[in-house]
Amino acid sequence: MTRDAALARDAADPLAPLREHFILPADAVYLDGNSLGALPRATAARLQAVIAEEWGEGLIRSWNACADRAGWIDLPQRIAAKLAPLLGAGAAEVLVGDSTSVNLYKVLGAALQIARLDAPQRRVIVTERSNFPTDLYIAESVARAHGCEVRMLEADAIETALDGHVALLLLTHVHYRSGRLHDMAALSQAAHAAGALTVWDLAHSAGALALQLGDDGADFAVGCGYKYLNGGPGAPAFLWVHPRHLVRMERDGLRQPLAGWFGHAAPFEFAPAYRPAPGIARFACGTPPVLSMAALECGLDVFEAAQPLGGLAALRAKSLALADLFIDHVEARCAGLGLALTTPREPACRGSQASYAHADAWPVMQALIERGVIGDYRAGDPTHVTHVTHATEATDAQSLLRFGFTPLYTRHVDAWDGAEALAQVLESKAWQAPRFQRRSAVT
Repeated sequence: MTRDAALARDAADPLAPLREHFILPADAVYLDGNSLGALPRATAARLQAVIAEEWGEGLIRSWNACADRAGWIDLPQRIAAKLAPLLGAGAAEVLVGDSTSVNLYKVLGAALQIARLDAPQRRVIVTERSNFPTDLYIAESVARAHGCEVRMLEADAIETALDGHVALLLLTHVHYRSGRLHDMAALSQAAHAAGALTVWDLAHSAGALALQLGDDGADFAVGCGYKYLNGGPGAPAFLWVHPRHLVRMERDGLRQPLAGWFGHAAPFEFAPAYRPAPGIARFACGTPPVLSMAALECGLDVFEAAQPLGGLAALRAKSLALADLFIDHVEARCAGLGLALTTPREPACRGSQASYAHADAWPVMQALIERGVIGDYRAGDPTHVTHVTHATEATDAQSLLRFGFTPLYTRHVDAWDGAEALAQVLESKAWQAPRFQRRSAVT
């Protein structure tokens, strides 16, 4: 595809007006929404109003509804109602707050109780060996607390490892390094057939894919708010619990492991003994972070603007088209320059990113960023998981260049320009300059 053809696609794109909902630097091509979403245009004014009016003038009174303003106390429920359609879920099944790691600890603890209530011999949590590290760390923490074990396997060996000893299957829906998309429905079905429950990390799929958690057999899920949901750095995370498990927990007196005051049935009674709130509210823990919740709500509001334009189905189709354009142009321009695609070439098998292994991924990305094309870098994976691509063989031990395609604001010409800039950096060997070799604290 030529650059003019990419511009023509943008001119005909029915989703193009959504870009106006974001503030993006004029001199940059942003292909890192899979790490940090762009700033919604409404966020700064919304936060200023919360700070100056609700906090500054309303002070503590703003926890309750006042005049024409909703109260802070209702923020988690209001935001959950906006997030739920993106998950294919009901608002009463979703809780917004805390971090992904904290929420994962909560749902793993609850899921393990449920799984072992009827089958105490189930002591194994199965997960992918190259899963995102925080998922592995939290799983190990939960396993130690319950006298269980974590079994880390290669992705292709997971289904056959599900047996009568497995309590939980913990997977990230879209792999953070490769962008590989797990078949949620098939793996959930396999887990259930073996008597296990499923816990899904949606960090790289919420807001990028049209999810149907209940229909696809998920039991529990967690995810973050700062990637495709555009809630800002450190945005509140979320968790989802299938309604049948909420009923089971109430019926059998089961608790999630972090009993905080906002998860109490009546937090402002200040009772010394804990009594879980009904439904999803029992998974709350600490006080909602009002400023960051307000920012996340602005990010979710853009998805409401996308609904008349085709919603998540249209966004997903565009994200795949953007990645295809990028991959095609890289293949055309970068052959023999040391890149190996680690993301599945088949659209149905990938999320909303393209990852490439390169022996000098760090300096290559720094040179690219200096040219105004912002992607990101991931260090080599010490678990040495092998992925065979359409072109060459790459291993997850290699460092990666990652490029994310957020269809709310990424244009076709951005994908074309990003691929062209990558080719120029590699052809010119600009990345060999000493200034690109220095590592930053955050990589």
